Amino acid sequence: MSTNIREESLALSEKLVALRRDLHRHPELSYKEFRTSGIVAALLRELGAEVRENVGRTGVVGLLRGGEGPVVAIRADMDALPVLEQTGLPFASETEGVMHACGHDIHTTCACGAAMLLASRLHTIGGSVKFIFQPAEEINDGAKAMLSDGVMDNPKPDMVFGLHNHPEIPAGKVGVKEGGLMASVDTIRITVTGKGGHGALPHRDIDPIAGSAAVISALQTVVSRNVDPQQPAVVSLGTIHGGTANNVIPDSVEMTGTVRTFNADLRASMEGMLRRVVENTAAGLGCKGELFYRYDLPPVMNDPQATALGRRAVEAIAGPEGVVVPVPSMGGEDFALLQEKAPGCFFWLGVGNPEIGAVHPWHSPLFTADESSLHIGAGILAQSALYALHYLRGE
Repeated sequence: MSTNIREESLALSEKLVALRRDLHRHPELSYKEFRTSGIVAALLRELGAEVRENVGRTGVVGLLRGGEGPVVAIRADMDALPVLEQTGLPFASETEGVMHACGHDIHTTCACGAAMLLASRLHTIGGSVKFIFQPAEEINDGAKAMLSDGVMDNPKPDMVFGLHNHPEIPAGKVGVKEGGLMASVDTIRITVTGKGGHGALPHRDIDPIAGSAAVISALQTVVSRNVDPQQPAVVSLGTIHGGTANNVIPDSVEMTGTVRTFNADLRASMEGMLRRVVENTAAGLGCKGELFYRYDLPPVMNDPQATALGRRAVEAIAGPEGVVVPVPSMGGEDFALLQEKAPGCFFWLGVGNPEIGAVHPWHSPLFTADESSLHIGAGILAQSALYALHYLRGE
């Protein structure tokens, strides 16, 4: 079984490269994946899948039914980024200012390849595979939207698999890790309010800029002095806005940032620690500090059994030497929301190759990937689904 999938995925290479390049030429932003969704839906119908469109606005769900039995899901995201491509590739983006700079064209292609590999097999085995093509991952909203439309119901998947390309992992290798792989994602907004006035008369004002500077410095101690050094945590501010003129002290300053953790207890305590620092530090300078805290995404936590099946799949498709144990990332992924509904495994598909310049990070205008990874991605998703169906049937 595994040899056939391996050989057939390799035979699909030319078709997968053509599909990926077409998607790359025509990137679409979050919730604007109309062309991409149409291509995916048409392909799934050709393979005999039951197809639902407009799930979570622009998402697509395809169900390949086998006999009675368990259900396994395969998920891929489809959206691109507002980035001006600078790769110079012959199949570079033809949409000005929009680029697949995070490689979601790769993910979509791999899931389509998995559907091609599985379509002729499922009628001979018990169980079905649900394909989830998700919009709007880049804005942390697509999984939520699809879940609201019942993507993990009717039928409910018993296990879920997905992948993300990784330019720091060589093409031909796949990162597989049990437990925490990617961090939770939370958003903070801080407002420091004082009393504005003339910059030449600061003694008559309450300066929120000075208050904000103190808050920024104090926030750096939350992780360094309040969090166990063996527990990963990040607090980063990304924006700061305040003032209208060089000689005017403003009434307020607003900052936004992100908080990343893996541990559930630590995540639950971060809001309180940050609030204490913001409010008390600002108050020490006569200002009012306010914290808005939004819990966006849980961490990607790979289930032990799903990961074991995924590791077997990687060994079958890429060989035992193709398995690498990756270092977890503080980046986030809304695949985690699907893992709250069913145990799952998220892979990192190696796409790096210095010889072709595939070394640039996600979201770079120079991002590119070694396309020899496409058949491996398709193969491991298909093989994982088959192994999972057999496991779930008790075989």
